[in-house]
Order: sequence, then structure tokens, then C-alpha cells
Amino acid sequence: MNKILNRFFEECNVPPKDILVEESIDRLVLASGGVARDFLGIFRRSIDFARTHDTKHRGTKIGIEDVNHAAGDYDSSKREELRRDTLDDNSLLETEFRKVRDFCVKRAKANVFLVDKDENKARYELIQELMDLRLIHKVSSRVTVSKRPGRIFEAYMLDLSQYTGSRKMRDMRIVEFWRQGREDQLRLVSMVYDPDVQILEEDVDSDMIVKPNKKPRKKKGWVQDSLI
Repeated sequence: MNKILNRFFEECNVPPKDILVEESIDRLVLASGGVARDFLGIFRRSIDFARTHDTKHRGTKIGIEDVNHAAGDYDSSKREELRRDTLDDNSLLETEFRKVRDFCVKRAKANVFLVDKDENKARYELIQELMDLRLIHKVSSRVTVSKRPGRIFEAYMLDLSQYTGSRKMRDMRIVEFWRQGREDQLRLVSMVYDPDVQILEEDVDSDMIVKPNKKPRKKKGWVQDSLI
């Protein structure tokens, strides 16, 4: 994603640091889910929001709030694709998406959830359709959880547009899976997706104990569906 952005700025002969605050680049990657089309689309909308924000207090550069607003605005186009691209199974797909969103925001309180593709084939197929519509994004194809021995999970990220701007975002655990040394943050039992099972409070509490890296580094070339 950074290469795409740098190429764009090189053609305009403008250094990125003159346009974006450093943290907003990470937020663009998170908001796009590693999809180049969404990355550029949200970046374009971020420029529009940056032009209208209060420059006296927030400066003239594109900030995190601008990206958050742009991601929320971009959600309307994805919802239109959901309505247009699905026919008979529309209600099933929308219901599953609501379950995923509620699981992440209200129960697991994390931007990432884990799916065992062999546990429920019908549900897994719906998850794949939601990924095709870019409402969720695969971030790892192989994750193990110590409290679920013998099982292999796939990790997905809920699209940022589904919780940005919400008061619940302050309670959300943002898993920075694109940084080196953060793999353990994907191996949390509270993120195992099952909308029909209540998450135990002790699982959430124990999952909150994560040792931070002293010097986190970004993984190079992360895009959707890449392995961690």
C-alpha cells in the first residue's frame, strides 16, 4: 500500500509528510483491509474531509479522523454492492454480516475474529461472500489458539467502516496484525467466532493480558489474504 501511495506522490512531486500525518497512513491500511482499490478510494475521500476540517486545531494535513470519516462514507458504496450482487441469499448474507459486526463490536470487542472453516460449512460460505464484498478482510489463513487445541482457524478483520465513529470504538481492541511480533494477538479465545455461544468474561479478561513489543515494525507488502 505504501508503494502505491509513494508512487502517487512522486508523480505529483509532493512528499507524503506534507499531506498526511504519520499515523493516518496506518489508518488507511487498516481502513482498506489491504485492498488497493479501497485504499485509493478512501484516500481520495480523506482529502475531501481534510479540506473541510478545522485547520486551526487539526492542521492542514490528512489526519486519522479524516480517514475514519472517509471509511464511514465509503461504506455506502460497499452496501450498494451487497444489495446489487446478492439475490435470493441477500437476507441470509445480511443477517450473517450483522452477526459478525455485533460479535466484534459488542462481544469480542476486537476488530479481528477467528473462523474454523470446518465447523460450519454454510456459515463459512457466507463468510467468504462477505470477504468478496470487502465487508470483512482475511488477514491470516492459519491461526492456532491454545484453549482450542487441535483446531486451525482463519483470521478476518471487520471493515473499519463498521465501527469507526462509534462510541464503542473506544472499547475496541485494535489488533495490529500487520506489525511484526504481533502474531500472539491473533491467538485469543475470545475472538473465536460463534454468534450462538456466549463469551465468558474470564476469557475476555485473560485475553487482555498481551505483552506489547518495545519496537513494533510493519510487515512489508501486506495485502488482503496474505499470510502472517
